[in-house]
Amino acid sequence: MSTATASTPTQTASDYPDTQLFIDGQWCDAADGKTMAVFNPANGQEIGRLAHAGIADLDRALAAAQKGFETWRAVPAHERQALMRKAAQIFRERANETARHLTMEQGKPLAEAKGEALAAADVIDWMADEGRRVYGRIVPPRDLRGTAHVTRHPVGPVAAFTPWNFPINQVVRKLSAALATGNSIIVKAPEETPASPAALMRAFVDAGVPAGVVQLVYGVPSQISEYLIPHPIIRKITFTGSTPVGKQLAALAGQHMKRATMELGGHAPVIVCEDADIDLAIKTAGGAKFRNAGQVCISPTRFLVAKPIVEEFTQKFVAQAQRFAPADGLVEGTRMGPLANERRISAMQALTADAIKRGGTVATGGRKVGEAGNFWAPTILAHVPLEADIFNQEPFGPMAVVHGFDTLDQALTEANRLPYGLAGYAYTQSLRNAHQIAERLEVGLLWINQPAAAWPELPFGGVKDSGYGSEGGPEALEAYLTTKSVSTFCG
Repeated sequence: MSTATASTPTQTASDYPDTQLFIDGQWCDAADGKTMAVFNPANGQEIGRLAHAGIADLDRALAAAQKGFETWRAVPAHERQALMRKAAQIFRERANETARHLTMEQGKPLAEAKGEALAAADVIDWMADEGRRVYGRIVPPRDLRGTAHVTRHPVGPVAAFTPWNFPINQVVRKLSAALATGNSIIVKAPEETPASPAALMRAFVDAGVPAGVVQLVYGVPSQISEYLIPHPIIRKITFTGSTPVGKQLAALAGQHMKRATMELGGHAPVIVCEDADIDLAIKTAGGAKFRNAGQVCISPTRFLVAKPIVEEFTQKFVAQAQRFAPADGLVEGTRMGPLANERRISAMQALTADAIKRGGTVATGGRKVGEAGNFWAPTILAHVPLEADIFNQEPFGPMAVVHGFDTLDQALTEANRLPYGLAGYAYTQSLRNAHQIAERLEVGLLWINQPAAAWPELPFGGVKDSGYGSEGGPEALEAYLTTKSVSTFCG
């Protein structure tokens, strides 16, 4: 562990800003003055307040979004690109301050928080540039006395719902894709982590985005989603979060014929073949397991390892995990911070107890660390039967399970058994194995012999119960555009 204990308080409320709503070009309190507390997960102390939107605030946001859409859709793509690139540069310049606030409200180590902020600026730049490449096409007409062409248009005001685990990253992909294609947006950001998405929004405001193009609200998630999604002004929704909630929102969107992008839960398998470079697998997938304390939708979790190497792999994995001693994210050298809330601690305890009850063993970790804060020791479970909860429920924490397999077919069958299909990982030096895994593993994202790298130019999304649509690559912009076929007879 670092020189500070896991519960060492290093943050003070005076370092952290209160957060307002942003509606129609103005930072403002809620109409009824209601606020909510923000807590530091490293010590449980209240560090700030945020404005809590009610229906009156949502009505103002909706009216502003409609007005902003009419303004923004008429701005040429190259002008939208210039403004977005200016916002990206402003956000880069503020990365240090934003990262500190992100660590205070979410818990991740400061280096990870700054990395998230800088990566967000890259997403803005890429989406801004891609917005200039939204093309229609000319179609050869059946009658040469006429013309036929296809045009692309912004879909309309967007409602975006984002989670607390990556409060900048999950907003920026939605915000940037919407703005690059000429849409306005209402972002319902996470109440647990409000300051960092507010800092992102402020960069766009300071870059000169017109009033009404972007709005930011917080409040009761169910109330906001149930009000915004059916509203006739909203033409598209985009959600990142759990599968159960995603299914509810998708159903509501479907009832009102609203477009939807769903980036939902996962339970990522890692297939380690007998010919794999074990050290590479441990360094990349093993290290990634404890990024953001495992609170990552693409976190590697189910390690399916060829039986001849499973014991060696487990020993090295344990040694790797023990280097991630949990501590306050602002303490220099911290590699893993606290879990974001007490609910995650309870979940870790329940999964561990169930695995032990079913005959599994705790190779390392399996316990809460310290009295203050939401710290959990990096945990590796072994010899756990497949019917245990850890093999069937996304842990969303610093917990992994190792299981041996005899054949690649067996590993693929187990990897595909669950309804999740977001991310997967594989390690092998065989082209044949790599090809089989690439063809048969049912995921939207697959990394072979390398760490996860969610670059903005690549699609990002899942299959099966992990959702549909993409939040990366050119595919991300498609969901924010409509297509019009125009045929003209010229006589």
